[in-house]
Amino acid sequence: MSNSKDAVRKVLDQVKADNRTSLTAPEGKLVCDAYGIPVPKEGVAKSAGEAGKMASSMGFPVVMKIVSPDILHKTEAGGVIVGLKTAEEAEKAYETILGNAKKYKADAKIEGVQVQQMLAGGTEVIVGSITDGSFGKLVAFGLGGVLVEVLKDITFRLAPATKEDALSMLDGIQAHEILKGVRGGEPVNRNALADVIVKVSQLVTDFPEIVELDLNPVFATAKGATAADVRIVVDFAYVPKPKPRPTEEIVAAMNRIMQPKAVAVVGASAEDGKIGNSVMKNLINGGYKGEIYPIHPKAAEILGYKAYKSVKDVPGVIDVAVFAIPAKFVAAALAECGEKKIPGAVLIPSGFAEAGAPELQAEIVEVGKKYDIRLMGPNIYGFYYTPANLCATFCTAYDVKGHAALSSQSGGIGMAIIGFSRSAKMGVSAIVGLGNKSDIDEDDLLAFFEQDPNTNLIAQHCEDLKDGRAFAEAAKRVSKKKPVVVLKAGRTSAGAKAASSHTGALAGNDRIYEDVFKQSGVIRARSLRQLLEFARGVPVLPTPKGENVLIITGAGGSGVLLSDSCVDNGLSLMSMPPDLDAAFRKFIPPFGAAGNPVDITGGEPPITYVNTVKLGLSDERIHALILGYWHTIVTPPMVFARNMVEVKKEMEAKGFVKPMVASLAGDVEVEEAAEYLYQNGIPAYAYSTELPVEVLGAKYKWARGAGLL
Repeated sequence: MSNSKDAVRKVLDQVKADNRTSLTAPEGKLVCDAYGIPVPKEGVAKSAGEAGKMASSMGFPVVMKIVSPDILHKTEAGGVIVGLKTAEEAEKAYETILGNAKKYKADAKIEGVQVQQMLAGGTEVIVGSITDGSFGKLVAFGLGGVLVEVLKDITFRLAPATKEDALSMLDGIQAHEILKGVRGGEPVNRNALADVIVKVSQLVTDFPEIVELDLNPVFATAKGATAADVRIVVDFAYVPKPKPRPTEEIVAAMNRIMQPKAVAVVGASAEDGKIGNSVMKNLINGGYKGEIYPIHPKAAEILGYKAYKSVKDVPGVIDVAVFAIPAKFVAAALAECGEKKIPGAVLIPSGFAEAGAPELQAEIVEVGKKYDIRLMGPNIYGFYYTPANLCATFCTAYDVKGHAALSSQSGGIGMAIIGFSRSAKMGVSAIVGLGNKSDIDEDDLLAFFEQDPNTNLIAQHCEDLKDGRAFAEAAKRVSKKKPVVVLKAGRTSAGAKAASSHTGALAGNDRIYEDVFKQSGVIRARSLRQLLEFARGVPVLPTPKGENVLIITGAGGSGVLLSDSCVDNGLSLMSMPPDLDAAFRKFIPPFGAAGNPVDITGGEPPITYVNTVKLGLSDERIHALILGYWHTIVTPPMVFARNMVEVKKEMEAKGFVKPMVASLAGDVEVEEAAEYLYQNGIPAYAYSTELPVEVLGAKYKWARGAGLL
């Protein structure tokens, strides 16, 4: 590869020497040649005669274009003529193009006329690359031509992309069917196209100064894929983000912050209503067993604990300091924490970057770097880590222990997480506020929770990712072991910033998040409620062993809506083998609907639910069950719920473990039944045919991404 790198380096050095920000078409061709990206045969003619000769040796038809650093919009200048079929036509075109260029810009520097083999047929696609502020280098693929601008039908992956990533991109656009050949058209050569994507992704990785790249259009045919037009934009000042810290280093610091043996409260207070008072009370009432050191300039003791003027006066080791003092005093107190070698600070105070004081934030970041203190916040509610009974926050103490770790960038959303968790009796291992993310961010939490034995699912609300690439790399690793659910806020306003390439203009920020999340195995929540429901439900469900989903319902109407939800959530409704259909029919009245959904009808006694669900759990061809219950006098809600839990336990004892979710339609008594089912391992929802299927769909997304199906 070094020869090809040298060839590209030579071209870029020339562009740099000329103080240019983009490459000419011939330079673009040299770069493509170096990386084995197929481009049409071409050459630059300096005379009409030369143009005729060149065209003849390439084979007709040809296209001819003006070559001038002073003419960017070649078509506008009358500098492009297509479909030339003979040497004479090529000679005449040479004169016409030169004349047009002179009329357009009299003093334009003209290097000649490019003669290029004209590509015929095939499907026009676009392969490109952009540089994103958060994710760095991305490679893009979409349909070429006018439609791409209207439909914004484009897909992204982090560069460098693997062949597998590239092939998934071909299926990742809405119009992917076109590539398979529509109405007698030939299918494109998928390998050739994937190959171009991989090479582009490698090129921009090897040369970070290439900030935008467009191959548009690429003609994809049954034989191969050739880039008709190459556009490369460079920025020699571009510096990629520094590599994140090594995971072991992150974990060592996070372990001391999340599971401290001693906590200092800077700004502790004995006065009700003060934040420093709430933090003290929560540490004490939350049942934290480690040392608590209140820090206060004057008090001798606070809430029965000996107080100290400074953390430096505390005799023992301190693992984390929780700050509850005004923003302007934080930097000085943080420096004292540094001298005391405290590895972590939880910065509750607001009044930093979010309040128009970026200089105050920059100052604390510098102190943190100088002393190697990891900073959580500022502008946060603090955090909970239930296995250590630690409530390092001014919010109310929280004691329902469980295995979901949640974080939020916003305090308001943090409160919603606490309230929902308490109301739904959802156990958590942690709830963490990240606020301004001056230092600790989502990927630091992923590294900690990945190795935390008390956590088996991580759910995060974020408005932006400071370093999207570091997040994606961490998520890709962690999601293989534990589900990672993300609610990305700001889906709509982000919009694309003005960019000079097609790929750039098409890069709606949200589409990038969508695709990178998918590439990293992240389950994306579309709403706050979904984030919370996934956090609660996904860990309750066992992992399915295959894709076959069966619906058993007492109400035909529920069955139809549940089927719709399956399609919406990427679940595949099993097509019913005749023997299984016959087996179900034994339990169903003759007018019940066969097939999938299995419709047992409304007038059935509890035993029909029991028999059909037992059959569904015991047949190895079925991998997951969705139950649609309808409230009737014959089968009251709690009777249904108790029966289902009993059947589940009985079948589990025989080794049949499958995910089951339930939708309950009925009067208010179904609420209690849904709660009972949920507490016994069957995520169930009153009045919704969507939520239970969304939770099952999320479990499937994770299992597929982790390669468990």
